[in-house]
Amino acid sequence: MPLKPQTAEEPGLNLTPMIDIVFLLIIFFMVGARFTEEDTEYEVELPTVSEAQPLTSLPDELVINIMLDGKVIVKGKELTMEELESILVEARKNYSEQSVLVRGAGEGTFQNVMSVLEICNRAKISNVSLANRVASGG
Repeated sequence: MPLKPQTAEEPGLNLTPMIDIVFLLIIFFMVGARFTEEDTEYEVELPTVSEAQPLTSLPDELVINIMLDGKVIVKGKELTMEELESILVEARKNYSEQSVLVRGAGEGTFQNVMSVLEICNRAKISNVSLANRVASGG
């Protein structure tokens, strides 16, 4: 028989893990900031080259949208077939493996899609794909 009444321990919030994470983030950003200062700390005359290519990732595929009425839209701009061809030639010149995705309206005329494919062929772009979607409930 207990002589003292037992009281339930009140729930509390343990802040130790959160404080640990905050300190780790502070240390991470302090170390990262220190590295950026060291890059420009010394005056170094860099070597020169005659031709340099940027060290970037591969370009995204170029999406060509063909509307129901035959308008061609690339990157939000409506283009004529001549403008489209010049963009594709320039893209091929910048990256020889440039890929193109042609998205034609399902109810549109097939001639518009074929015209765009012909322009891709003239621009020597070989990585061309046609967008489609799976019919639901078939």
